[in-house]
Amino acid sequence: PGPIPAATDTQVIVRSLAEQLVSEANAVLRGQGELIRLDDEVGPGGLTFTLGYRDRSARVQTAMSARSALVCLVIDGRADDQPRQLSSEDELRALVLSLIAR
Repeated sequence: PGPIPAATDTQVIVRSLAEQLVSEANAVLRGQGELIRLDDEVGPGGLTFTLGYRDRSARVQTAMSARSALVCLVIDGRADDQPRQLSSEDELRALVLSLIAR
């Protein structure tokens, strides 16, 4: 867990980058019929976005509680034992590609 402002900032940066990568990927996928979905959820205690392609999904969630927040990645409904977060543009790009390639 970390401070809420830092976690929120990270979520916004990662979400913005995800939007750019999804747009680029969908430009290529458009001719094949299925596109990557990007869905946002905002509610009490959290910010979340989900990338979806066919029957696969990856969810990036920032859960806030009191004065701390935890950013974690959930792939196809399964979270790792230890919370994992994306630490670079390359990791996010690899995540988008893994949704398409599986």
